[in-house]
Amino acid sequence: MASDRERNDSRGRKGGFSPNPQGARPGPRRHGPPPGDPAQWLWGWHAVEAALQNPARPAPERLFATAERAKALVALRPGLKPEVMEPAEIGRRLPAGAAHQGVAMRTPPLEGATLEEIAASGSGVILVLDQLTDPQNVGAILRSAAAFGARGVVMQDRHAPPLGGALAKAAAGAMERMPVARVVNLSRALEALADLGWTSIGLDSDAETRLSDALDAPAVVIVLGSEGEGLRRLVAEHCDILASIPMPGRFESLNVASAAAIALYAATDRAGARVTGE
Repeated sequence: MASDRERNDSRGRKGGFSPNPQGARPGPRRHGPPPGDPAQWLWGWHAVEAALQNPARPAPERLFATAERAKALVALRPGLKPEVMEPAEIGRRLPAGAAHQGVAMRTPPLEGATLEEIAASGSGVILVLDQLTDPQNVGAILRSAAAFGARGVVMQDRHAPPLGGALAKAAAGAMERMPVARVVNLSRALEALADLGWTSIGLDSDAETRLSDALDAPAVVIVLGSEGEGLRRLVAEHCDILASIPMPGRFESLNVASAAAIALYAATDRAGARVTGE
């Protein structure tokens, strides 16, 4: 959500979407490499399970598991040969605090989706994340995006967590299903999406327009600001309209992952009403 200095007058257009649940999940996806190490560690059962089931991923370079988890992995994908070790030993191979649940794998990163691939359907919803840096929040947003059939997620190359490790754990497998495009400049990305027929709605707690009143178009981009600062000025200026989520309880603000889930639900509900003519 943006602060007062980040507010921006809308351009008068409203947006929304008509999801196609059957077509919203395009199957296994490839993501762009994170900065730093060209290989990455994944941990946690759901993250590793989803990665092993994604045919876009090559065979793991290393695969650690407890004895019990090793049996489950071989049953999942015959031919695997996990390195069996105690939980504490697995933990020593990973970043401090990694909740590995008895399994971890080292794997090359996935290649990224493009804006054109994500926007190709011409309808639905795309999420744009403006400098969200908390992997827990980004992972939770990927889960919600997958659950509500979003077309994809766009984030920056920098000022965003790598697509692995803690983010993959928080996403609980959604990272393997949700197309993610990493771009250099979000403002230019919003311009490109506008040229492709998408209407952008920036979430701003100070905006006078209610989100439910802004969801009218068949193809919408929901833009979410960072955890602390909200939408940056230039990003807000490239949104067609700014909208808020009404909070009758008068609580100061929502966690950005919660706001994303609410926005996705509102868009789905509005699209359903439009289809039925309500």
